[in-house]
Amino acid sequence: MSSILGIGIDVVAIDRFQESLERTPGLLKRVFTPNEAKLNASSLAARFAAKEALAKALNAKAAFNWQEAEVVNEVTGKPVFEFSGEMAVRLAGHNVHLTLSHDAGIASAMVIVEIQ
Repeated sequence: MSSILGIGIDVVAIDRFQESLERTPGLLKRVFTPNEAKLNASSLAARFAAKEALAKALNAKAAFNWQEAEVVNEVTGKPVFEFSGEMAVRLAGHNVHLTLSHDAGIASAMVIVEIQ
C-alpha cells in the first residue's frame, strides 16, 4: 500500500524568469545541472517550476541542493526527476510523479511524492 507524502505545484512567467537569469548570471549554475542549462528559456522555467513544486511537496523549509534533482525526459518525452546525492538517499523507496507544461508565456509543474 502506498500513501502520498506531499503534493506541490508552481507556476512561472517565462519572460520574468528569463529576465531573472539575465540579471543574476549565477542563478543558472546554482539551480540547473549542466545538461539542463543548455535548454531554452521556456524549458528552464518549467524545470525551475518543477524543482519549486518538489520543494513544496517535500515541505522543504530548509534549502536543498537544486542540482540533485535533475529533470530529464524519457524516450517517450515524459519528464521525470533523476536524483543524486542526499536527495537520492532521501527519496529512496518513494515514487515521484512530475508533469510539466509551458504555454502562453507561463510554465507550470506539479509534483506528487508517494511513499511505497
